[in-house]
Amino acid sequence: MMRKDKKRFKVAMIGHKRVPSREGGIEVVVEELSVRMVERGLKVDVYNRKDRFGKAYKQPREYKGIRIIQIPTFKVSALNAFVYSVLASFRALFGGYDCIHYHAEGPCAMMWLPKLFGIHTVATIHGLDWQRAKWGGFSTKYLKLGEKCASKYADELIVLSNNNQKYFKETYGRDTHLIPNGIVKKNADYPARDISEIFGLQKDGYILFLARIVPEKGLHYLIEAFKAVETNKKLVIAGDLTPGNEYVEKIKKMASEDERIILTGFVQGRLLDELFSNCYIYVLPSDIEGLAMSLLESVSYGVPCLVSDIPENMEVVGEYMPSFKHGDIQDLSVKLDKILKGEYSDIWKKENFETILKKYDWEKIADQTTALYKKGK
Repeated sequence: MMRKDKKRFKVAMIGHKRVPSREGGIEVVVEELSVRMVERGLKVDVYNRKDRFGKAYKQPREYKGIRIIQIPTFKVSALNAFVYSVLASFRALFGGYDCIHYHAEGPCAMMWLPKLFGIHTVATIHGLDWQRAKWGGFSTKYLKLGEKCASKYADELIVLSNNNQKYFKETYGRDTHLIPNGIVKKNADYPARDISEIFGLQKDGYILFLARIVPEKGLHYLIEAFKAVETNKKLVIAGDLTPGNEYVEKIKKMASEDERIILTGFVQGRLLDELFSNCYIYVLPSDIEGLAMSLLESVSYGVPCLVSDIPENMEVVGEYMPSFKHGDIQDLSVKLDKILKGEYSDIWKKENFETILKKYDWEKIADQTTALYKKGK
């Protein structure tokens, strides 16, 4: 008689928007982790939000061995995450999971529920979301509640930076696991084909900002600093430009005042590969980060970076890439000007990128995370 296969370890992922998707860093992380968990023999369900920008969004039922479960949400953005996390958490109670992995502070507000039923829980805090400028009163309180629930109910709590690890220890007395996001070295040999045809861009002819268009990313600093620099290079801003958003409208107005600034909107696939592969330098002027996936991606393409000097950015680039004082437009402008004049030639050294890449190995990260999942067995 044949022996039956051992039951596969089953995990649920809750907290992202959609997989597959590049709507934010969390979505990239959930996909990268889930794919590797499947490769390690785990069964993974990801709980996607059903609506995208208030419209029906067709999603696959399976992706790279991952089962996709859709959770309906309200179209009102303030209620979207709240309703999603409640419904996803109740649905997950009946999924037979060995572990539920919550991502981001908001969804962690429901961690008490699986904890009540004795399900092993892991939480990843991707950043202190309540600090971000876009949130109003209710959302801020909800995010702080999620943070408190994560510190109290998570069996294992993951943070992405030393700064956040210190915060949880000092604020809640909670020990955490420092497991950063990962990167995979990319093929940077993408000639400027589509970006040349669509946007008129050429190799090394532009500075790149690629991230969400939100206040905490500091894009307004970059635009002001760029305007003060004498250069024929362009500033390319790649990110979703959803109409009606107050900050997005502000950025559009600022960009319209300088013909060297190009707004591409949201990009992915070949366009994204070409933008990273052909830019002269990538700039991330953020005030707040957890661990910026766009910064890690720029390194994976071998693109030199200029970043604000917040701890989360400096943990990534260390002494290998230049930085400027966050929020200081003049310092950013001076550093940009020096880079464009070739005064930071060391940032193009291949060994700089190799050193950073070694710190953020997805395979090692997946192994560390899997070990936390199985501590509950």
